[in-house]
Amino acid sequence: MKSWKTTACGLLAALAAGITLVAIPILDNDPATTANWGAFGASLAAAVGLCFSRDNDRSSEDVGIK
Repeated sequence: MKSWKTTACGLLAALAAGITLVAIPILDNDPATTANWGAFGASLAAAVGLCFSRDNDRSSEDVGIK
């Protein structure tokens, strides 16, 4: 993992979105509360983008791009 900072942020963002938008509404014992799947999908797409991003302090050569 050459860009560990953005990858870590992406994983944490995916975890936070899963907990706040899906897990808590499902597990709160209130049948009127539903998971926000649209917001979770958008958050997950952004988190995946972070996982594949390059850190600002890394050059293209550092990560193997020629």
